[in-house]
Amino acid sequence: MLGRITDTLEERLLLERIGPAPGMRVLDVGCGDGVLTTRLAQDGLEVTGLDTSTTMIDAARRRVKAAGVQAELIRGNVAELPFPGEQFDCVVSVATLCFVDDPDHAIREVVRVLNPGGQLILGELGRRNLWAAQRRIKGWFGSNLWRAAHFRSRADLLALADRAGLKDAAVTGAVFYPPFGLAAKTMAPIDPWIGRWTTLGAAFLVLNATKPCKTHLMGS
Repeated sequence: MLGRITDTLEERLLLERIGPAPGMRVLDVGCGDGVLTTRLAQDGLEVTGLDTSTTMIDAARRRVKAAGVQAELIRGNVAELPFPGEQFDCVVSVATLCFVDDPDHAIREVVRVLNPGGQLILGELGRRNLWAAQRRIKGWFGSNLWRAAHFRSRADLLALADRAGLKDAAVTGAVFYPPFGLAAKTMAPIDPWIGRWTTLGAAFLVLNATKPCKTHLMGS
C-alpha cells in the first residue's frame, strides 16, 4: 500500500510537469520495467524508453505489449545516448541521475538530444527527509544499491540545470510523509497541498527546465 501511494504521487507530479500532448516525442531515460513509458504511450505520445538493463527492457516490452500501445525500447546508457542531436521534445528521467557518477555529463547528453525549446523533466530522490535517512542506513548495513546512491537538494538540481545552460528551471516536491504505512495513509491526501508551498522534507523532487532556442543561445 505504501509503495502504491508513493508511486501515485510521483506519477501525478511528473505528468503535470510533462504536460502530455498527443504526438510529443518523449525519451524516458532509465525507463526500468516501463511503467512511465507505457503511461505516456497510452496518452498518445511517441515514446522511446532506454535502460542499461536487458532484463528491464524485456520487462518493459512485455508491459507495453500487454497495454496494447506502441513504444520503442532500447538498451543504452545516459552517459552516451544512442541518438543524434535534437530528436526529442521532452526527456524525462526518474531516479536515474542518483546512480550516475558524472551527473553534469549526463545532463549535457540529455540536452544534446533535446529539441530547442524542449523540456527536461528530472525526478530525483531528495536529500533531507526520512526516506533518504532510511536508505542511507540500508547502505551502511550492506545494500549496494543505496550505498551507491546520491541524494540531492533543490539547490543541487537547480545548479545542475544552470551549468547545462538550461533556462526557466524550477523544482517541485512530493512525498512529504515518513516511510511508515499509517503516516502515509493519513498524510497522502494533503501531500499535493504541501508541495505547492515548499520542497523542504520532500522525498521526491522534480526539476523541470527548458533548452534555449537557438536564437536565445546566439543572444538574439
